[in-house]
Amino acid sequence: MDDEPAPTVRPWIAAAADVAVLVLFVVVGRRSHHEDAGLAGFVRVWWPFAAGLLVGWVVTRLDRAPLAWGRAVAAWLVTVAAGMVLRIVVEGRDFKVAFAVVSLLFVGAGMLGWRGIVRAVLARRRRATPAGV
Repeated sequence: MDDEPAPTVRPWIAAAADVAVLVLFVVVGRRSHHEDAGLAGFVRVWWPFAAGLLVGWVVTRLDRAPLAWGRAVAAWLVTVAAGMVLRIVVEGRDFKVAFAVVSLLFVGAGMLGWRGIVRAVLARRRRATPAGV
């Protein structure tokens, strides 16, 4: 895992941001496919990935360094893999390559994207603050 010293963010904020990525993923996906099964349909698609996110956070110990790039990459991959497995095994859904690729790209862009932005902003602030202030 990536234990480089890096600017940080509170773990609960990072977890909320990751959950928001999954909510957006499901909302955009369901809307783009014109699916409207209400809250039950949303939860049916969302929960396997939310469970995968929890597994990803625990396995990578992302709570210890929410912005650590190596941990975030591992958590992203575990999130999608576990989400796909749960979707197939528990929900009885078929494996679709296109869905797996879209899931991997969307969730990765979201989970890594917000971290990249926050890291850049924090680094810029650190450089702009005079030493000793």
